[in-house]
Amino acid sequence: QVQLVESGGGLVQPGGSLRLSCTFSTNIRNYYAVGWFRQAPGKERAFVAVINYSGTNTHYADSVKGRFTISRDNAKNTVYLEMNSLKPEDTAVYYCAAELRSITYNDVTSWNYWGQGTQVTVSS
Repeated sequence: QVQLVESGGGLVQPGGSLRLSCTFSTNIRNYYAVGWFRQAPGKERAFVAVINYSGTNTHYADSVKGRFTISRDNAKNTVYLEMNSLKPEDTAVYYCAAELRSITYNDVTSWNYWGQGTQVTVSS
């Protein structure tokens, strides 16, 4: 099975920035879509951002649009999530995900491959 390993989480003050990374153990070009989800305490896992295999098409949750940017570096088998202007409500465990087929990207049940998650805490 493919392994997805997230890194870059941590504690940041409101208004600050973080960059998350997710590195694939296999060729990232094999996956139709890669994305990020998050799960806050007491909440269900929710869609954050997605990017297609070529990096030419992206979608974002309304709550992060204009603040977060997803990108991928196929040569490094890595997808990134740049997070700016962070808010306390962004606090969550952030998960990297991948899928081999065309899917409804904002449907958490459509994704089959997941990382272990990395904690992001936004607090003063």
